[in-house]
Amino acid sequence: MNHKALKPIVYLMAAACLTTSCIGSFGLFNKVLDWNKRATGNKFLNALIFILISPAYALCGVADIFVINTIEFWSGSNPLAENVGKTESVLGSDGKLYAVTTLEDGYEVKGPDGQIVNFTYDKEENTWSMVQDGKKTTLLKIKDNDTAQIYLNDGGTMDVPLNEYGVYSARMAVNGGTYFAFR
Repeated sequence: MNHKALKPIVYLMAAACLTTSCIGSFGLFNKVLDWNKRATGNKFLNALIFILISPAYALCGVADIFVINTIEFWSGSNPLAENVGKTESVLGSDGKLYAVTTLEDGYEVKGPDGQIVNFTYDKEENTWSMVQDGKKTTLLKIKDNDTAQIYLNDGGTMDVPLNEYGVYSARMAVNGGTYFAFR
């Protein structure tokens, strides 16, 4: 094989390996975006900050495309998205603080009374379950990109679309047709 043909083949192979996951989670880009959205309480000032730091978005996007998403593709996890072991305090709708710890397969929620509830994801079954006092209750099964099957309190199931209407339908089914909205 002559050297003139070898050089383009090497470039094509390198490009194929480096750009195999252009559609990834874009962890670095999204971290900058999330920070920018919360930088101030004023959306106009946040827009101005966006304009000023726009080169950072370009750099983060390129880093995601060529390095971080590729690592995510080949290893199965994004090095910037790892939060395993991180605990955050979350204010519940009851006005009490809950400690939420990120696990490899879900979340552990510790209530103010010390009670612990785990929400776990089973990759093989594509289901989310709640584990409390050793008892596992399946909450939902993701069927495809557009539909999930929720498990109701009466033992039945219901397919819901993965959109706002589906969330509304699930709330209505779980709460017996009563839904209160608060702002």
